[in-house]
Amino acid sequence: QVQLGESGGGLVQAGGSLRLSCAVSARTGRTYSMGWFRQAPGKEREFVAAITWSGGTTLYGDSVKGRFIISRDNAKNTVALQMNSLKPEDTAVYYCAADLEHGLVPSRSLRDYDYWGQGTQVTVSS
Repeated sequence: QVQLGESGGGLVQAGGSLRLSCAVSARTGRTYSMGWFRQAPGKEREFVAAITWSGGTTLYGDSVKGRFIISRDNAKNTVALQMNSLKPEDTAVYYCAADLEHGLVPSRSLRDYDYWGQGTQVTVSS
């Protein structure tokens, strides 16, 4: 079983940066990929970024590519999302998620993720 908890959200001006963190508590012998998703009011949950167990492969949504960086520290059981050059359209609740089936290949699909955190709000003002 895996428990996830996000932190680091808040209010920031456009052009600013935020760093989200996801604390992972995992009682599994599996190697798992981690992902970040976001959901804005009235919109579907959207893929943001994913990273394999080793951290050697990352994947980004088109809207954040070049601005966001995903990383993980397995020794500290954390996954981070560094968000730079933030835009008002980045405003959303951000969720981290664990994919226990695809530890070697990151996935964009919500359906591949087995465990989800509660989310943290990010608001970018113009």
